[in-house]
Amino acid sequence: MTTAGDIMHRGAQWIPAHETLDRAAQLMRELGVGALPISDANERLCGILTDRDIVVGCVALGHDPSRVTAGDLAQGTPRWIDASADISEVLREMQDHQIRRLPVIENKRLVGMISEADLARHLTEEQVGSWAEHVYARTGHSAH
Repeated sequence: MTTAGDIMHRGAQWIPAHETLDRAAQLMRELGVGALPISDANERLCGILTDRDIVVGCVALGHDPSRVTAGDLAQGTPRWIDASADISEVLREMQDHQIRRLPVIENKRLVGMISEADLARHLTEEQVGSWAEHVYARTGHSAH
């Protein structure tokens, strides 16, 4: 059985909810990623911040990214998957919620992220095609 832990990208890092968006952008650049899970004061997942969120939710509105926090942009119920979950559960979670990045949690701690690139490396072309069809379907949900 292939699990979330088998295909995830290890070394994912939180951005604390109180951290500013300019610092989040710097961390994204340093890590070479386009999304960061947002953690609350207890290191629990409270959202995901994307590079697009920073641009659309802050910069394009004329706000100062050094004054807006990651927590200010955290919206909705964050989705995640346990490291021991089967790949079919990973696909179902991402498809059902139309998300492109999924934090992987083990013992209540962030241990990795699963992205489109991780799926492409570990799934068949047919599986990736089916996933993309569901995630990018137009139903009014944004895909993070």
